[in-house]
This record gives sequence, C-alpha cells and structure tokens, in this order.
Amino acid sequence: MYCINCGVKLADSEKRCPLCGTVPYHPDIVRQEGQALYPQDRYPQAKVSNKTVLGAVTILMLIPIFITLICDLGIHGKITWSGFVVGGILLCYIGGVLPQWFRNPNPVIFVPCGFAAVGLYVLYIDLALHGGWFLSFAFPVVGFLGILVTAVVVLTRYTRGGELYIFGGALIALGAFLPLMEYLMVLTFKMPRFVGWSLYPLVALVLMGGTLIFLAICRPAREAVQRKTFL
Repeated sequence: MYCINCGVKLADSEKRCPLCGTVPYHPDIVRQEGQALYPQDRYPQAKVSNKTVLGAVTILMLIPIFITLICDLGIHGKITWSGFVVGGILLCYIGGVLPQWFRNPNPVIFVPCGFAAVGLYVLYIDLALHGGWFLSFAFPVVGFLGILVTAVVVLTRYTRGGELYIFGGALIALGAFLPLMEYLMVLTFKMPRFVGWSLYPLVALVLMGGTLIFLAICRPAREAVQRKTFL
C-alpha cells in the first residue's frame, strides 16, 4: 500500500502516512493488522531540503556571471556588455530566488525591493549607453508602477473583503497614468507629436476597473457573476 498523497510505501496497519499525515483508508473501512514499516520514533525524511535547492540555484546563477565577466574582461579589458548580462541575472535572482530563502517572505517588503532593483538596473543601462532618459522617463514609470503594485499588495494583505475595490482602483490608476507616460516619451525621445495611442488602453482599463467597482457595490450583480463563473 502506498500513500495517495506523497507515494511513501505503507504497511497495512498504518493509520496515517508518517511523512505527510494523510489517512490512507476511509474512516469507515476496517484496517488490517500488520507490522509498521517505520519505527514510531523515526519517520522518513525528505532527502533534499529547500536550502540545498536554493544553494544549488545560487551556484548555477553565479557560474554564468563569472564566465561572462572573464570573457568580457579578456576581450575588451573592461566591463562592457557583461554588465547587462550580470545585471539581468541579479535582477532575476532578487525577484525570484532571494525571497525563497526566508520562511515566510513578506511581499510588502520584497515587492518594493524588486522594483528598486529594476530601477537600479535601468539606471545602469542608461549610464552605460549615455542615454539620458532615466530621470525623464524610466524613473517616473518604474516609480509609479512600484508604488501602484506595492499599494495593491499592502491593501490586499492587510484588508479583507475589498479586493474588487482595490483591483478596480488600480486598473483605473494605471489607465490614467498611460497618457502621462506617452507625454514623457514624447518629451524624452523627441517624438514629433502626441499620437494619443494611450487613450485606447485608458478607456479599456477604466471600463474594466469601473466594472470591478460596480460589482463590489452591487451585491446582486456580484452574486450573479459568481454563479455564472463558479467563483
């Protein structure tokens, strides 16, 4: 007999899986008597821990960093293109791997840290390419998105029952920011004129956000949608 949850082999007399605690039998079925496969004071343990996997991933991400730096320094004698590669790898590590080192990673902390890392990476690209577009375009865009996403995370984590208001307001705020972003693009990159492409997603996002807020206010409409979508 094997556990239906984790696959550990069980004796017929086992009342619970010693690894995950799953009950292998229906409670109304009479269990057979037999000798347990595992001692009562020693349970089978997982062979690979989370820290081991994270350490392996860290090493695997350090290898291309060192190879990239060595190749770039060997060819050009200085850091040129390797900075973009290293920055991208570090950005992926900060966003995807670093929070997993903590038992209960708090998104309220790691989300703004992730956007700060994105801002620093974009700043490095701007300085390396002598673009001059960071303060006038990248910084406002990354800063707004970071504040917006952080606000959504904080509100959904520490409030209950207001998700529709939160996401609806976030969609409207994002739509309202798009014309400003287009205007910043026109000023920064010397575009000929304000085309107005941002008005289309603005209308769509405002309608979507307004719909969510309407569903939050109108209980019958919200319940009808829940019945139709099985949510």
